[in-house]
Amino acid sequence: MMIDWNRVAELREEVGPEDFEEVVELFLQEVDEEIGKLAQATASGGLSEKLHFLKGSALSFGFTDFSDLCQSGEASLTADPLAQLDLEGLQSSYQTARRKFLDDLPQRFAS
Repeated sequence: MMIDWNRVAELREEVGPEDFEEVVELFLQEVDEEIGKLAQATASGGLSEKLHFLKGSALSFGFTDFSDLCQSGEASLTADPLAQLDLEGLQSSYQTARRKFLDDLPQRFAS
């Protein structure tokens, strides 16, 4: 499942429908920024921490597949700090989930 819409609905209830759009905007800005920095990060230069942040953010917004990839990458780096990760695949997963999220969001919460 690419997007856990039940989680998105829970989050919308937690923050309130009136603030949800702003929270989504902040989430996308932060994750877009961190995704852009992945290529420059290294195992010793915070890559694991970036993956941890992205995993948590993705879970909050129901981006399950992307979160799973972040978790897998984080675990790989924990087991082997020199592990080679598919950062392009990770970025592609996020972009796909982002598009799906933004395309489907209006109909999911139409009044």
